[in-house]
Amino acid sequence: MNTPDGAAADELPEVAPRLRDLRRGRGLTLEAAAQRAGLSPAHLSRLETGRRQPSLPMLLGLARIYGTTVSELLGERPPEREAVIRGGVFEGPAADGWQYQRAGSPGRAMQALRVRVPHGAEGDLVRVHPGEEWLYVLAGHLRVTLGDTVHDLAPGDSAHYDSLTPHRLSAVDREGAELLFVHTLLQSPAAELCLGDGIHRR
Repeated sequence: MNTPDGAAADELPEVAPRLRDLRRGRGLTLEAAAQRAGLSPAHLSRLETGRRQPSLPMLLGLARIYGTTVSELLGERPPEREAVIRGGVFEGPAADGWQYQRAGSPGRAMQALRVRVPHGAEGDLVRVHPGEEWLYVLAGHLRVTLGDTVHDLAPGDSAHYDSLTPHRLSAVDREGAELLFVHTLLQSPAAELCLGDGIHRR
């Protein structure tokens, strides 16, 4: 849930200054970074000052633009190049209702996440960016919109698509959905070519 302007995003207290520092470190103005992320400069400014809490799709997009990972945006510093990630209890952080847990090693070309998508969260958010995404539904029913085509996925179903195709994820059931999610992480100047202006909408 977005916090009101002037209120701190209590769930992600350290993200705001990290977003600002990463943008400045990449030599991007607020306007340039906002355009590449499909946000207004005012919205990105609120994220950087802690007056607005970013959703998980926003964090994924900003991580691509800044050449980093969602885990690093949230301040996690796990050991590098772990070969095995233990499951355990799902206690991942939440971002605008979406909850995630790292399911792969950092510093690689792909990022793997275990994600819980709540019902009604970001249902109208359409994303477009370079790369590929793969997901596998663990529980609940997930609606995947690819361009003009809508797919309802049940547990055991998967989807693998070019993420330059406008896409949207939403939970069908009120209980939400849980999935494994893998996406390519672009840590190069190409990451700054993320699209979304006029497509990534609030």
